[in-house]
Amino acid sequence: MIIAQISDTHINLDTPDSDQRLRDFARTVADINALDPAPDVVVHSGDIVHNGRKDEYARAAAILAKLRAPVYVMPGNKDDRANLREAFSADGYFSASSPFLDYAIEDFPVRLIALDTLSEGSNKGEFCADRVRRAIELIDAETTKPIAVFTHHPPFEVLVGPERFHFESQEEMQRLREALQRSGRVIAVISGHVHRGTAGAVGDITATVMPCIATPLRKGEYPSAMKSRPVYHIHRYDPAWGFSTESRIVAADDAA
Repeated sequence: MIIAQISDTHINLDTPDSDQRLRDFARTVADINALDPAPDVVVHSGDIVHNGRKDEYARAAAILAKLRAPVYVMPGNKDDRANLREAFSADGYFSASSPFLDYAIEDFPVRLIALDTLSEGSNKGEFCADRVRRAIELIDAETTKPIAVFTHHPPFEVLVGPERFHFESQEEMQRLREALQRSGRVIAVISGHVHRGTAGAVGDITATVMPCIATPLRKGEYPSAMKSRPVYHIHRYDPAWGFSTESRIVAADDAA
């Protein structure tokens, strides 16, 4: 199974670099479409837009619609739940009974579970008791397949960059970590938010973070030839050895 991950596109129609952000997003989608073998699924792990506005989601949805593989989205701290839900409600995977944008996808050899860590009052993650309950329900709904969990905010100590913890409190992060570890079936945790690539662990579970697709906002040092080229992650699962993650550099833009 092959999962292509997009994250932190931060579409903002008012900023001077808005065209660059749109171009980075569109180039990434085109690169994913050109992969051989093609991915089974694409997941956008949050911060789709920057201001949570309907016009921003309309532009983002139009770009994502060009993907040939099935695509699923989830909220980041810059997203607006109501507007995101409205923009992607036709796809049918958001629960109408939950205030959170969390869900499970059952169509693949690995179950894909997206958890909502958005805090309406902070850029850091939140994971309240209701979300713990929802996470456990989603994980326990099926007991035979391995699980890959997507969270916008990484639930581990990040050792690169100025922020080491990306939740409002370490207690909330610990609640999420305990929920992820209790079943023994979660084999990968996949996140964004940090705007740079890094990795960690949730107990024995491998955890990865992909860089920011919007190159003007990406953190870390890159060679000059790469500064205008988005980087995304490809996650491959094989039942014999589990998950492996590759950083994919988007093909050079001849017009750049």
